[in-house]
Amino acid sequence: MSSQPDARYQPQTLEARWQYAWNDAEVFKARRDPARPKYYVLEMFPYPSGRIHMGHVRNYTMGDVVARYKSAQGFSVLHPMGWDAFGMPAENAAMEQGGHPNDWTEANIEVMKGQMKPLGLSIDWSREIATCRPDYYGQQQAMFIDMLHEGLVYRKNAVVNWDPVDMTVLANEQVIDGKGWRSGAEVERRELTQWFFKISDYSEELLAALDGLENWPEKVRLMQRNWIGQSRGLQFAFSTVDAPEGFDRIEVYTTRPDTLMGASFVGVSPDHPLARHLERHDVDVAAFNAECRKIGTTEEALEKAEKRGFDTGIRVRHPFDNDWELPVYIANFILMDYGTGAIFGCPAHDQRDLDFANKYGLPHPDVFVALDNDVPVDTLAFVPPKTDKVRYVRGFAGDEVQTGEEAVEAAIAFCESQGVGHGVTKYRLRDWGLSRQRYWGCPIPVVHCDACGVVPERKENLPIALPYDEDGRPIDFSIPGNPLDRHPSWRNCTCPSCGKPAKRETDTMDTFVDSSWYYARFTSPQADTPTNAEDAAYWMNVDQYIGGIEHAILHLLYSRFFARAMVKTGHLPETASEPFNALFTQGMVTHEIYQRDVAKPKPPVSGSGPDADARLKETVTRIEYLLPEDVIKFSMDGKDYAVLKSHIPNPSTDEEAKELARAIYLVDDSARVRIIPSAKMSKSKKNVVDPVNIIEAFGADTARWFVMSDSPPERDVEWTSAGAEAAFKHLNRVWVLSDRIAAMSAGTPSDADTDLMRTMHRAIADVTKSIENFTFNKAIAELYAFTNTLSKSQASGAALKTAMRTLAQLMAPMVPHLAEEIWAQQGGVGLVAQAQWPQADPAMLVRDTVILPIQINGKRRSEIAVSADASKEEVEKLALADDAVIKALAGGAPKKLIVVPGRIVNVVV
Repeated sequence: MSSQPDARYQPQTLEARWQYAWNDAEVFKARRDPARPKYYVLEMFPYPSGRIHMGHVRNYTMGDVVARYKSAQGFSVLHPMGWDAFGMPAENAAMEQGGHPNDWTEANIEVMKGQMKPLGLSIDWSREIATCRPDYYGQQQAMFIDMLHEGLVYRKNAVVNWDPVDMTVLANEQVIDGKGWRSGAEVERRELTQWFFKISDYSEELLAALDGLENWPEKVRLMQRNWIGQSRGLQFAFSTVDAPEGFDRIEVYTTRPDTLMGASFVGVSPDHPLARHLERHDVDVAAFNAECRKIGTTEEALEKAEKRGFDTGIRVRHPFDNDWELPVYIANFILMDYGTGAIFGCPAHDQRDLDFANKYGLPHPDVFVALDNDVPVDTLAFVPPKTDKVRYVRGFAGDEVQTGEEAVEAAIAFCESQGVGHGVTKYRLRDWGLSRQRYWGCPIPVVHCDACGVVPERKENLPIALPYDEDGRPIDFSIPGNPLDRHPSWRNCTCPSCGKPAKRETDTMDTFVDSSWYYARFTSPQADTPTNAEDAAYWMNVDQYIGGIEHAILHLLYSRFFARAMVKTGHLPETASEPFNALFTQGMVTHEIYQRDVAKPKPPVSGSGPDADARLKETVTRIEYLLPEDVIKFSMDGKDYAVLKSHIPNPSTDEEAKELARAIYLVDDSARVRIIPSAKMSKSKKNVVDPVNIIEAFGADTARWFVMSDSPPERDVEWTSAGAEAAFKHLNRVWVLSDRIAAMSAGTPSDADTDLMRTMHRAIADVTKSIENFTFNKAIAELYAFTNTLSKSQASGAALKTAMRTLAQLMAPMVPHLAEEIWAQQGGVGLVAQAQWPQADPAMLVRDTVILPIQINGKRRSEIAVSADASKEEVEKLALADDAVIKALAGGAPKKLIVVPGRIVNVVV
């Protein structure tokens, strides 16, 4: 950015000074004070990747505005910060660069903390936590043991996503287009013994409690409802024909029992007990199942895969007609861990089933048709919404018109009356698999003993810390697999029950576990137990939680479960079972993307000779992304263009740079840069703006003001250089205004004083309301207006000083450093950060007169001052007497005269 701060307003100097003053006075240290109400504001903590970006700045500034505002209102505020520090990126860095994940992580934490502190956030840094430190994850291990004793944790064989290159289990979210997110290897389905949290036991409770989360965005509650996925259906069994011994029945759960009379086949998962039995005796079945297991376990992966089946030769009898037999297929699109792992296919009314039936030549009889009796074509299943009425032609009660919802309930009732199954409510939510075959995670605190089995570690032996090296040698993270598996001195241990030799569990916990309870740890981060009862009772719940919509499902759902588990194990009070009273999901900070095409050599080929030599000279065109600071933008013919700064030979001014860029663009195509519309800041796209550069050029307050001012906080905001410069110019203007007013004498009171005080109290009321409603952009708009009034006011010096001190208080949550400077200039007592929030005088909010704009044929042409209680007739009379209206009417009468009381007058001529 080319603009430099005005010499009189030097934010870097004053910001450092006021941050020192806050730290010296311990202004932000959270204290448990039973005499004061508490307020706990928390932003979702970051992963220590090494750099913060403007998205972080926006997120943390929002929390800071709330924290400072609540503190000024007399609350004892808890506003902590920590680091979500375990996970694959650190281990990847160790694999690729050498070194240790802990060193990489701790170095990044120091860098990011150094970037965050200049922002002047009101954080109690004495409560800082990092999930990779033993004092944190040791308490997580203690809770795991407590949850194990309470039956909330268990171990079982499960089908998982397995990355055969990284040799680890992947969460569904880490499987992209059927491949491992890091290795790019085809993900396989593999059965492993895994640890699970019994979150499914809480499905009903987690779903029902969403109705009480009134201060959560409705879209988030809807996403959680859909993920938990309550469904009403029928569970019943088909009897088998020619099946192996022990498989005389196949249990099925269906949410559409009304389509049972259109059944065409039965499908079972490749991991169904029947399929596993068959593969042990048939190499073709084994080969088919093996292929199916390469798809992965996500519903998305199964949906995208070509629908394939293996006819087992087994048949089942339809429950309402023993002569009606259906073939049994092993199908690649059925998951074992939802329902029963078996389905019946009704091709006429399910597109997936129809595709499968057409592939294998199976019938697809209609169960219902549209009311106009249109019969669907063979390539498109008829699947109307359950709320639509249709005509059932193969239902349970003859030819009947019903909605799908009515027919489902009728079908369940009929089947129950005939002894065919029973109605059940199921949930889509599955138990939470927490085992990861990685080093950089919280070790699971159990040991495996030949004599005693699986035994939890003794709490006095916690934390079970990760080994830093291997018997004095650095751990080699470049070797595939889990380093803990090949670390005998760490893995070999003594059984805590019998004292015999045993082996530690080498799986570590899913990193979602680390972030599912950090909010509770912040209440007493140095406690020698997971929480301190008195601290948890005082600080919980989190009053305001702030974070991205991308965490709306898993993180929040797991945190809600964990809070309940912590209540059950005695680590949180009953009132904390829902940990977040209010949730706000902020929009992203976006920026244009700059890219260009570059020619790069083709990958080398093996061997030698003319072909290989020729290949060395061949190039391919690839996209190269450019950092904003490497690009200069300019306008030409009404369009925006961009060119590399490296092509500009040291211009002395912006205009000179633009002229040079224009010439370069016109003559040198190699300088061509494409401008892609604004998108979320991303390191891979290089459209990131470094907050450190902004702070060095303009100060932290400018960055804070800009990210709060341009857009409602729930929407995206585009970062632009022009916007940052405009924000700085405004703050400089406020500084100059304060400097001028500080030099004034008290003066003589006048009517202007009263007008200024009325404006001031309206600003107090409006800014207060906007912060309470999380409409920070509106608060800033009010502050702009109040500043304009102050700059033009003819009030006395004493009144101007009072108003200026109030402006400092109202600006303090957004731009705390400048607010402190103004407060001091105007004779404020102590720190503005510790001053009481101003209160609006209701008497001063009553308006004697209001200004109404007058629109003539849709364009604003004039305005009139009217009494606040003026009648419609009085307003009309004043409007018709206005010079602009008289001129527009030219002696005639208006076609329409519309008065919106207190808002506007519209005249149509």
